[in-house]
Amino acid sequence: MKLIDLSQVVSPELSGVAFRQAKFLDKDGWNAKTLSLYSHSGTHVDAPIHYEVTNEGLDQMPLDRFMADAWVVDCTHIEKKGLLKVDHLKKIADNVHSGEGLIFKTNWSQKQGTTAYRNDLPRISESLAWWIVDKGVSLIGVEPPSVADVNSLEEVTRIHQILLSGGVTIVEGLTNLEEISEKKVMFMAFPLKIKDGDGCPVRAVAIENLWS
Repeated sequence: MKLIDLSQVVSPELSGVAFRQAKFLDKDGWNAKTLSLYSHSGTHVDAPIHYEVTNEGLDQMPLDRFMADAWVVDCTHIEKKGLLKVDHLKKIADNVHSGEGLIFKTNWSQKQGTTAYRNDLPRISESLAWWIVDKGVSLIGVEPPSVADVNSLEEVTRIHQILLSGGVTIVEGLTNLEEISEKKVMFMAFPLKIKDGDGCPVRAVAIENLWS
């Protein structure tokens, strides 16, 4: 069994993250920080309440909503601002079953720290979003900070609402996907159990060799 960390490091270098030293070993007897985290910073999960498709927050979502056997979809040829379509799944499309997940590998995480990372991201097309819902896919993961164009309120709202209202858990901001060598992995991304949480940074993991 091989575990692959797909998570960004949570640090003050991330937008929406700030640390403050709250306790000091030499003064208080231990070290501790106060963390300020935007709920959608770094590698994070979206809950249905994020776009009010339901009032379901993170604390109400069963743990199995954050894990699935997931197909890794190679979309590394996608261009900036490109649309991910069903055609990009190729032969995988026929093998995707209800309850499974999809991880879209675009190498976009390599653009972290640039303006392109947020402004030129490849995104889920509306037709693919409806296909994901119709297939009963339970969990998807993408490398960009969003599944849709964050500079288009209409698009980002529409795509999130299609997916979240269809019971799809969304994980955004993945990294290290180049370390995955198998076509299918166990994908897990557990958030904190935040009351009415609309989102939260996660420790996302791919597990290989489970079926060897």
